[in-house]
Amino acid sequence: MRLFVALDIDPPIRQRISDYVAGLKKLFPNVKWVAPESLHLTLKFIGEFPDAELDEVKHVLAHVGGENFEVSFRGAGFFEPRSPRVFWVGIEAGYELKALAMAVDGALAPLGIARETRAFTPHLTLARSGSGRPQGSPADRNKPKMHELRAKVQTMPPPDFGTMTAREYFLYQSKTSPKGAQYTKLERFALG
Repeated sequence: MRLFVALDIDPPIRQRISDYVAGLKKLFPNVKWVAPESLHLTLKFIGEFPDAELDEVKHVLAHVGGENFEVSFRGAGFFEPRSPRVFWVGIEAGYELKALAMAVDGALAPLGIARETRAFTPHLTLARSGSGRPQGSPADRNKPKMHELRAKVQTMPPPDFGTMTAREYFLYQSKTSPKGAQYTKLERFALG
């Protein structure tokens, strides 16, 4: 079973992001857009994990707490700007968000889940180009569209989708299909 830990997004913010994406999607229909209902703020990607050990993950995460905190969703950009592959919405939050991600990472390590080696970079992925395969592969054919999307976004005012209070986080299961990934909440963990 493929797992990750994430914050959900309040419905009004999700709707504002969805409206923003809908406007861009009309101009760039060939970009691989993330479905609005799939948007989440990843704290930790676990990856494949044995079904039989799922209760251990839930037990460990039940002991990871923290205070409620504010999260703002504003700005948009691209990873690898020279060769844009991921279009994202920026996240602004206090130290609590990073502390929560680090606590989740540390709590899962004793279960054999590898610790993160890169710095935590909170964002919401809105669109992707290709599959991450080498440049020039058939899966990379939408890359010119990502360059066009980047050029368009740079002419627009930076978006501000609002601020929410994070009061909980979730353990999700991810199932891939030809229609895209589908996420299911397996367990809720309260903050505060």
